[in-house]
Amino acid sequence: MPYKALLLDNVDPSCAEIFKERGVETHIPEKLSDNELKNEIGKYDAVVLRSGTTITKELLKHADKLKVIGRAGVGVDNIDIPAATAKGILVMNTPDGNTISTAEHTCGMILALSRNIPQSVARVKDGGWDRKSFMGTEVHGKKLGIVGLGKIGSEVATRMKAFGVDVYAYDPFTTEDHASSIGVQLLDLDELLSTVDYLTVHTPLTDKTRGMISLESSDKIKNGMRLVNCARGGIYKEEDLPKLIESGAIAGVALDVYSSEPPTADLYKILEHPAVICTPHLGASTEEAQEKVAVQIASQISDALENKNYKGSLNGKSISLLTNKEVQPYVELAEKLGKVTGQIMPDNSNKFSFEYTGDCVKFADILTDGILKGMLSEYVSESVNLINARHYAEERGMKISETTSSNGKMYKDLVSIELGEDAPYKKISAAVFGPKDYRIVEIDGYGIELRLEGDILMYQNQDKPGMLASVASSLAAKNINIGALSLGRAGKGTHAITAVIVDKQLTNDEFKEICKLDGIQNVKYISLS
Repeated sequence: MPYKALLLDNVDPSCAEIFKERGVETHIPEKLSDNELKNEIGKYDAVVLRSGTTITKELLKHADKLKVIGRAGVGVDNIDIPAATAKGILVMNTPDGNTISTAEHTCGMILALSRNIPQSVARVKDGGWDRKSFMGTEVHGKKLGIVGLGKIGSEVATRMKAFGVDVYAYDPFTTEDHASSIGVQLLDLDELLSTVDYLTVHTPLTDKTRGMISLESSDKIKNGMRLVNCARGGIYKEEDLPKLIESGAIAGVALDVYSSEPPTADLYKILEHPAVICTPHLGASTEEAQEKVAVQIASQISDALENKNYKGSLNGKSISLLTNKEVQPYVELAEKLGKVTGQIMPDNSNKFSFEYTGDCVKFADILTDGILKGMLSEYVSESVNLINARHYAEERGMKISETTSSNGKMYKDLVSIELGEDAPYKKISAAVFGPKDYRIVEIDGYGIELRLEGDILMYQNQDKPGMLASVASSLAAKNINIGALSLGRAGKGTHAITAVIVDKQLTNDEFKEICKLDGIQNVKYISLS
């Protein structure tokens, strides 16, 4: 009996054509209600969707035959991946299909913003002719800043350089070699914001990127900057944009994505501002991109159904791990340790050594995938998982070495990461203590024992009385409680490393005050919330 696929959200017809060639029956219904979809989904081996349908845990209860969910595009926010994984259903996406389309749309938005194209079009069509009101600016000779130099960001850089633009970028995981190969100069984020005339973002929406541009950050940005966002809504604080424009801090904004889609009534009022141009999430909406992702997802699903290949799977290894309880704790430890490393490493580091000691050496390959997933997840705009983490690391020029030893010393199993001689924290080690109990046990040879959870403040300090008290007093003044702490030192009166878990997330201002305390250096704030 042939496999059956349900095609939703007006996926491009080429999807059905590929399925037909591969012997898969397809059904393309009119828009289904939630109840209709619940009644229908149990008949199919595969489902293909775009952004219009949401696959929930409740819906999956009715999908006992389902083997694969395919997203014709990148974003999988509308799919409950943990629920699908628990049910043994593969989730796939097509992260490469819309790269060119999104890059081109970004470039178009930069040009439209510079020359007031949408506003002047509207004026002429309305019978007006007011050339002076729409005086623009050349992009030639200007400075473009790109946050996130992955596939899309790199394509934007290549295209805009052809316009005579000087391109700068911030991406902690992109190496100097990769940036220089496409003619881009790397800067830290604050320097980038104070330098460039245009800023475009190509990163995921995380706690680190949310509200990157806001009234609070206005003192950091170059006056008169123009903003473009074709990545994720909310990276620019939308409610602050009119005030930033009126103050002159920002000359204009071009948005293709929004914190709420479609926009709320309040957001529509913001979009009415004459210096804001906007499109309805069109980055990937080209005939070519939609055909590419439709063909790719149909081919990927067909391969998976035939057990030939699992390219594009976001949870393939996760499914296999469900049946191997022994490896699960170590993978979770690796991901958490990777997240810590990603937040304490120097920007643009490119050499790392991963060391595995004890019984966990059996899983070294997948533990490396887990570490890289944790490291990259905050900075890569695509969906990073155990399947593709190495790909994204290689794309950014990261060089990874792995060493194993079967003889554990103090701990039966130990996972360690070396960050390099130039890093303020050069080596960090962690171990599994019990179910969901993962702990840092050593930093640079200092004995530290702290659970990998919540919000962690880590710093180096002089080993003398009052150092911890000064930090605790500063936190207490802000009504921030310390939940746990650990301190390690090399010897009496030398230097120490202190790590504390705090009960709430720190604001930038709160963090900066800690950094100013006497005797405290290399302060790092790590969020595992």
